[in-house]
Amino acid sequence: MLDFNIRGENVEVTPAIREYVEKKVEKLERYFTEGVNATANVNLKVYSDKQTKVEITIPMKNLTLRAEERHNDMYAAVDLIVDKLERQIRKYKTRVNRKSREREGVAAFFQSVDGNNTQELEDDVEFDVVRTKQFDLKPMDQEEAILQMNMLGHSFFIFTDADSDGTHIVYKRKDGKYGLIETN
Repeated sequence: MLDFNIRGENVEVTPAIREYVEKKVEKLERYFTEGVNATANVNLKVYSDKQTKVEITIPMKNLTLRAEERHNDMYAAVDLIVDKLERQIRKYKTRVNRKSREREGVAAFFQSVDGNNTQELEDDVEFDVVRTKQFDLKPMDQEEAILQMNMLGHSFFIFTDADSDGTHIVYKRKDGKYGLIETN
């Protein structure tokens, strides 16, 4: 059973919006085993140019589904994002089935996914590694890592943090700002 946490930024979450989001996202429940307890975190934003952005994150025990969509119409964005989440579920199921993983966790979750689209799933994208790189991680700080990333023209950069000696990743976000992933 999905619970909902719906937030609005620069927009009031009216009962009509809440009902529409819940109705659309609940359609994803058919892919889950009975008894799945998850909270769908939904963020609705409206920007000054009247553009809307919808983000949905559904964290579960062995898998996190996440998608975001920008559109002029919030209801259309919700429709598009539910389609994205369904494609994610089918893609993961295909990958798990293709590798014949019969272990607990993700495989058990996807065994319960509706099998009506089996042929469509078989034709889905292959995940072939086409290039492998090896390199030494140089100790540096976040700023130097961002400079290195930009000089290389990459959208992410892996480095060893000089202070903590941990492996971290900096990345460029869609909004042009930077993010940092710290590993444990």
